[in-house]
Amino acid sequence: MTKHESGTFRRAAPPRTYRALLLALLLTVLTVLAGGTAAAEADPKVALDQRQAAKGAELTVSGSGWPAETLLMLLLCGENMVGGTNSCANAQGRAVTTDDRGAFSKKLPVVAPPKPCPCVVHVATVTGGSTTADAPFTVTGHPNAPPPAPTGTGKLAVLATTRLEGDSGVLVFFGAAPARRLVFTVGNLGTTPVKDPVFQVGTAHGVYAPQWDERQWRGTIEPGQKAKVELPVELSAGAHGDYEVSVKYGGKVIASQPWGVDRPWGVTIFWVLLALVVPAALFRIGMAVVDRLRPGGPARTGARGGGRHRIPATFARFRGAPAAKPAARSAARSAPTPAADAPPAADATATLPWFTPDSAPAENRPTTKGPP
Repeated sequence: MTKHESGTFRRAAPPRTYRALLLALLLTVLTVLAGGTAAAEADPKVALDQRQAAKGAELTVSGSGWPAETLLMLLLCGENMVGGTNSCANAQGRAVTTDDRGAFSKKLPVVAPPKPCPCVVHVATVTGGSTTADAPFTVTGHPNAPPPAPTGTGKLAVLATTRLEGDSGVLVFFGAAPARRLVFTVGNLGTTPVKDPVFQVGTAHGVYAPQWDERQWRGTIEPGQKAKVELPVELSAGAHGDYEVSVKYGGKVIASQPWGVDRPWGVTIFWVLLALVVPAALFRIGMAVVDRLRPGGPARTGARGGGRHRIPATFARFRGAPAAKPAARSAARSAPTPAADAPPAADATATLPWFTPDSAPAENRPTTKGPP
């Protein structure tokens, strides 16, 4: 601590020793990280303590650059393993687990492989990714013959986990067919290139067997190389629930991926609305028909003013009311209404319904027949 001119104390700068220690620690961490990355990216290697041995002996197999804490299988194979593991002594194989640095060491008995030499010690991963390496070896006293020419179409294996890419559009909510892309990485473990491989993609729902469709991938995979494969997958319209997508190559299933599809709720909403709208429309139509057919409905009312149809004069007499002329009806409407307490006129003449007051017979009217 040093004292400032104002009387306060302040912390002194760290000495050069501390700075050197911090710099050395930082360099150490960077070195460890770089070494770990280099070890992780290094190719796996296999080493033998001897190049040849007779049957019944033991050889020590060691390796480095392998994935850490991974189970490996060690086999002694003939014909340079051209025919795959069929040319290996599988019953006398050994298993070993790598350490945290990806190294191992294991003793392997020397036996006669089922195929003649040239022979190799084959090391392959059992768990994790597919990684292999071979080391040449000679079994003393075992037959030796030229390896057969490589035949076949290669051997593809999935090197990474599969996944489904893509998303559903708006139309899928209303029952359209869901679609995705199945993405996975394959490697050619054979000895010949694979050109334009044909895969089979199947989708299974529940306990039903998958329906297989052929999908061809365009490209060439050389021996020991890997490639990223994308295959389209599509379900039927309205599909929902849990599905299982599988990929088959060479008659064997090499990958599978679950797929959960949501229910198309748009279809359900449409049917609910249809169940509500159609009955309401039928009810409105029925009420309109009943309103037209009932007595006193719109069919019996006039088109103007909503009044009833006027009864012709010919049928008015049968209704018990005189049929007034249009002029008389207009005068009657314009004449003032007499008071309710006014006495009736003395000379009011009762008229029959089918006669007008002018045409009714008078009591003292002379006739054409002469005096009585």
